[in-house]
Amino acid sequence: MHSARREPPKHPLSIAIVGAGLGGLAAAATLRAIGAEVSVYEQASRFARIGAGIQMLPNSMKVLRRIGIEEKLRGFAFAPRSHLNREWDSGDIRAELPMPEELYGAPYLCMHRGDLHDALASLVPREIIHLGKKLVGLDARADGVELAFADGTRARADAVVAADGVHSIAREILFGPEKPVNRGRVAYRAVYPAARLGGLDLGPSRTKWWGEDRHIVIYYTTRRRDEVYFVTSQPEPVEWMTRESWSARGDVKELCAAFDGFHTNVRAVLEACPDCHKWAILERDPLSSWGTGPVTLLGDACHPMTPYMAQGAATAIEDAAVLARCLEMMQAAGGGDIAAAFKLYEENRKARTARIQAISSANTWMRTKEADTGWLYGYDAWNAPLAAPA
Repeated sequence: MHSARREPPKHPLSIAIVGAGLGGLAAAATLRAIGAEVSVYEQASRFARIGAGIQMLPNSMKVLRRIGIEEKLRGFAFAPRSHLNREWDSGDIRAELPMPEELYGAPYLCMHRGDLHDALASLVPREIIHLGKKLVGLDARADGVELAFADGTRARADAVVAADGVHSIAREILFGPEKPVNRGRVAYRAVYPAARLGGLDLGPSRTKWWGEDRHIVIYYTTRRRDEVYFVTSQPEPVEWMTRESWSARGDVKELCAAFDGFHTNVRAVLEACPDCHKWAILERDPLSSWGTGPVTLLGDACHPMTPYMAQGAATAIEDAAVLARCLEMMQAAGGGDIAAAFKLYEENRKARTARIQAISSANTWMRTKEADTGWLYGYDAWNAPLAAPA
């Protein structure tokens, strides 16, 4: 990609978003709300309902409230009473953090990832989402950025926001190939009907069971508590790794063996599981820069998280709000300096996301009672002060 001298964009600002995942759709919603003309390009040929649960903590719920889907989510999501952390075998409580809505100013909800994706997609006109568009090139020119796709088509926009995930093609185009860090850990996950548990009540909380070198998180994904989700983390030889991580099948017998000796509730959840998926937990170090000129990265493309704090999608959704604020400030000042707005966004997000990345990677969050959780869950991306770039 090469840079060129750029003229101020004619309004409305046109923005191409690469990736129609949770971060990309959240960005489409926040950027449309400030009057931008948005087009979304997604490499998949269709949206698949992947079997996974997701936690939306108060920090991301504040963003979802402003863009208008909080009530929709409340209608179908499970609202846990607390974060409950228990010993793997005895079930003794290590730490518990009650999550009443008034504590952080927004609810804590657990749901199926597909339901959250559908809710975000409902905010974006279907005609601006272009499927089957795998990015292969970015070229910044005086009149904007040209995007090239694998099918031979091209598109142009004043700016590009790449929200194309942990295997970001845009990041590779901007900064070159990068090998992720594989620490030899894998995760298994499954969503299935709670009726398979034979009447076992999992309780009102989201529960994390801590073993010596592995853990499992279990929660309901529906308000009716008729669907259960679990996700694990355990060591496995580093040779096991798949790029298509979300679609790889796991072996339930191997999974059950990996949690032999765990509490009877954990065993019941695993033994009732009909099938599961498995993926390698890959990590990347924080990037020194998130973009170049009128191109920036968002979410996992620039700060991929391990799943241990449930903050991967949450921080991408926060990104979307702060990005919109920075571009709106640029427009209010009457300027067309997109690069400066993107730099402001980056500088206001890097420290927070790097801190979350590091704590999540260490997997220490709520292993014992935390002294302070307000900095994470109390954060409001719409109202946090925006500091000027250094």
